[in-house]
This record gives sequence, C-alpha cells and structure tokens, in this order.
Amino acid sequence: MKLPKRSAFAAVALASFSMIGSQTAQAAPGCGHASWYALGSKTASGERMNASKLTAAHRSLSFGTKVKVTNKRNGKTVVVRINDRGPFIRGRVIDLSKAAAADIGMVSTGTAQVCYEVIG
Repeated sequence: MKLPKRSAFAAVALASFSMIGSQTAQAAPGCGHASWYALGSKTASGERMNASKLTAAHRSLSFGTKVKVTNKRNGKTVVVRINDRGPFIRGRVIDLSKAAAADIGMVSTGTAQVCYEVIG
C-alpha cells in the first residue's frame, strides 16, 4: 500500500522525533533546583525508600541510571542511582535522598542549585 506523501513524511518525522526524544531524556545534562526527601514509603521502582542510600528521583531517567550531581555553590559532587519519580514541585529537577543531600552539603538548606549528568 502506498502512503500519500504527507502521511509518509509524518511517519518518518514522528519516528525520528521519538528516537531523539528518548536519547535526550537519557543523556542530556541539566541544571536547576534540587531538594531532598527521606520518606519510608515505596519508590516508583518498587523498592523501599532508604534515606541512607545514595538514590534520587527524576521525572524521566530510567530506573538504575547513575547520575553525578554537583552542588553549584560549593562544587561538591555525589553519584546517585535513580530509583523513583519526581520531583513534583515546579522548578525542581531532581530529588535526592538525605544521604546524597548530606554528601553535597544541602541538608540544612533543603534545596540547592545543582547540575547533573548521566554517567552510566
């Protein structure tokens, strides 16, 4: 069956956009506000939240992705594993466990300007 030119173009464009979008969500570094949390509930990945582990919540990165997070104020870094979804507050890009937040010196302030990049 031969597709009209418009339909064929739309199908190719949609396929290309889907591939680019999935790669961007996995590999693009980002900067913005981070916060921390220490709830004892289950995470979106199904494991129990453990505030003493180096984990984080991100809206779109795959569970298990390793991310290096850098506090822009003091330059401290921590590597976390994505195991949850969030943050759900506008303007925040990542939620860290309390242990990860402590490693980069942001527990007392509650939030910090950070940059993050996928490392594995």
